Amino acid sequence: MNVGDPRGADIAARALAGHRRFRGKIQMAPKVPVGGSEDFALWYTPGVAAVSRAIAADPAASFDLTGRGDTVAILTDGSRVLGLGDIGPEAALPVMEGKALLFKMLGGVDAVPVCVEASGADELIAIARAIAPGFGAINLEDIATPACFRVLEALQETLPIPVWHDDQQGTAVAALAGLRRSLALTGRRLGEVRIAFVGIGAANMATCRLLRAAGADPVRMVACDSTGTLHTGRADIEAARETLPEKWAICRETNPERIAGGIAEALRGADVCLAFSQPGPGTIPPEAVAGMAPRAIVFACANPVPEIWPEDALAAGAEIVATGRSDFPNQVNNALAFPGLFRGVLDARARRITDAMALAAADALVRRAESLSADGPGMILPPIEDRLAAAEVAAAVAYAAQQAGEARRAVDPEEVRANTLSRTGAAAELAAGIAARAGVPWPVPEG
Repeated sequence: MNVGDPRGADIAARALAGHRRFRGKIQMAPKVPVGGSEDFALWYTPGVAAVSRAIAADPAASFDLTGRGDTVAILTDGSRVLGLGDIGPEAALPVMEGKALLFKMLGGVDAVPVCVEASGADELIAIARAIAPGFGAINLEDIATPACFRVLEALQETLPIPVWHDDQQGTAVAALAGLRRSLALTGRRLGEVRIAFVGIGAANMATCRLLRAAGADPVRMVACDSTGTLHTGRADIEAARETLPEKWAICRETNPERIAGGIAEALRGADVCLAFSQPGPGTIPPEAVAGMAPRAIVFACANPVPEIWPEDALAAGAEIVATGRSDFPNQVNNALAFPGLFRGVLDARARRITDAMALAAADALVRRAESLSADGPGMILPPIEDRLAAAEVAAAVAYAAQQAGEARRAVDPEEVRANTLSRTGAAAELAAGIAARAGVPWPVPEG
């Protein structure tokens, strides 16, 4: 835990104790009845040979005759783990297990951590192509820039199953949903506000792109990296435009006034601050928030420590503040998006995940937040544990996949919603049973 986060010390100690007690967070479990040798003959040899012959004759049958259609690979090289950096595949494994846990608990999706040693984008692409026949989709995770851009683009173009980089696309969906809700609560429209991006790595790069697809005006945007604001005068980025084309595009398409300086200059007069950058506190000084427009919206989403503590941002004049953490109000986290999104993608057997599907996921989160806040302003997004939110996302994404012509099978959104709730309910029951049989106090006690 970051030394700048004294309130996280207890969580760190309890997390270590829990992981040591259970030796990780996930396990494989059968989903068929097994009572004796006759069942083994059915599910394995000799019975399984007939299943393999059927798939050999029609590889697409693997989606119906195996668990492939409900299973996602979480592929990482551990080169850019959020808040921790390049820690390698072994140290990334606890994070990937946590991701798999969220997939199962919130979306009813089976997910397998695939932590690999890889020497760059080309090797990661080759690994993904090699494992694709065993999965219904691939979730790329915690891969450093610019390799993550190259890997995603190459796989989206060549693989017959959906590929999604959650650090980019999942974060963008959650950020868009949270921003839409925040703007509604403060009486503004997406196309009319000035938006400052603090940090312009994978998360904010994708967020900027999705916001534009949703109607945000790039002329009203200013981005800031560790060197300063982005504009066409940034010779360092222009010199690297062949390897960082996405970043050079931000320079060319935003900040036409060529506002120079750092975070304070980027935030001056802005209605919205979207920060996915260096963990703080102190990355964003309160004085910079004070220089924003009235009724400012601040998303400080670095993990494990936000760029500015929420109470400091509020004291500096912000009206709505969100972070990536569940122990503060208004969590903006990709976990709100990916479990339900993948459930919908798998149920529709989609070929790929489009912007229209991502926008549908964001809209579903906004509608669910509005429903939960019917009796008051409430939170800007549903809580992460809200199973109905994931079900609404799944239904919306499955419908959007069909509308976009990306679904291999027609599904009723209502059936997708019910399927998601059934699967997540079963996962909750399983987890409750494990807790009851753990033989130790649970949750791990404080202190």
